[in-house]
Amino acid sequence: MGLLLKVFMPLLGVALAFYFYSAPKKFSEEMLRGKRVVVTGASAGIGEQMAYHLARMEAHLLLTARTEAKLQKVVERCLELGAASASYVSGSMEDTTFAESVVKKAENSWGGLDMLILNHLGDSYFNYFDGDVKQVRKLLEINFLSFVAMTVSALPMLKESEGNIVVVSSVAGKTGSPFIVPYSATKFALDGFFSSLRQEFTIEKVNVSITLCILGYINTENTVRAVSHAMKDTPAPKEECALEIIKSGALRQRELYYPPWAVRRLVLLRSIIPEFVDSLIISSYKVENVRR
Repeated sequence: MGLLLKVFMPLLGVALAFYFYSAPKKFSEEMLRGKRVVVTGASAGIGEQMAYHLARMEAHLLLTARTEAKLQKVVERCLELGAASASYVSGSMEDTTFAESVVKKAENSWGGLDMLILNHLGDSYFNYFDGDVKQVRKLLEINFLSFVAMTVSALPMLKESEGNIVVVSSVAGKTGSPFIVPYSATKFALDGFFSSLRQEFTIEKVNVSITLCILGYINTENTVRAVSHAMKDTPAPKEECALEIIKSGALRQRELYYPPWAVRRLVLLRSIIPEFVDSLIISSYKVENVRR
């Protein structure tokens, strides 16, 4: 046993060093110039910021969200920032037919697709789980099944372009978190589907990358309004987060962790000392501020 530990501990140290500090490939904005990109959930928050970054990189953009008035303003701003083209389609991802129609519009407009960024999410509460199964089912439709539907519709074009699928998820899809039970369930589903699909791509030699973005607490307006009263941590900037998501997709990374140290630490330690990670997560909340 002593010999085993002497061998195992140095190997673990090397593995951890590689996991945390391996040098990423170099990103260039040229990678996105002229690329055809669909961004969902683009009327506010991280999606809006991704649209602006991509516009500066001179990409072609098709944006979607529920609120048409907000989308119009984002498209106008994207054109001002230098987007090669920018258009939108508004609707609810609760209807998978609408999700598929977004991809169809991209095909009709461009004849192909280079990057699909799946970023939208449904409204959910921040509180103790209330047993509402209908709410869980609704969130699965928006936060999971529409992601699947869009991916299936986009795959023929992405295979042809050898493009990228970027899935915006959460640390709540890697580790359980209180007060967001239905939301967390949908994010775990994303991990299972897209991680398994990536393995099938490897087997079948399909050159389409899948990047799963594991995000922590980000300072989007909706998130801060919903949870700031119960969070001890300071939220990370949405502008920088949006840029890191784009970079990770363009570089065909397997996963993005943002903020990097805080999120990677939880994900890594969860498989080793899950009870300790549970205590870390619970201690990050002002539990007394969450009322049933």
